Amino acid sequence: MKESVEMIVKALVDEVDAVDVRAIDREGATLIEVRVAPGDMGKIIGRQGRTIRALRSLAYAVSLKKRHRYILEIVE
Repeated sequence: MKESVEMIVKALVDEVDAVDVRAIDREGATLIEVRVAPGDMGKIIGRQGRTIRALRSLAYAVSLKKRHRYILEIVE
């Protein structure tokens, strides 16, 4: 899941080298933290949050398929 999110985020941003995706295992869930350059923050969030909502929907779909919870967060 981490690799998929990283690939999608790198395709969306201008500064590919500034993308940092980390997967942190917690109690029964995996937190995926996405860090991007400040100038690319708007591209990840999208208009009215549509892009991040789509990424979170993808994480939710994978969660149902694998029966493991994935939480996607953007870290400033």
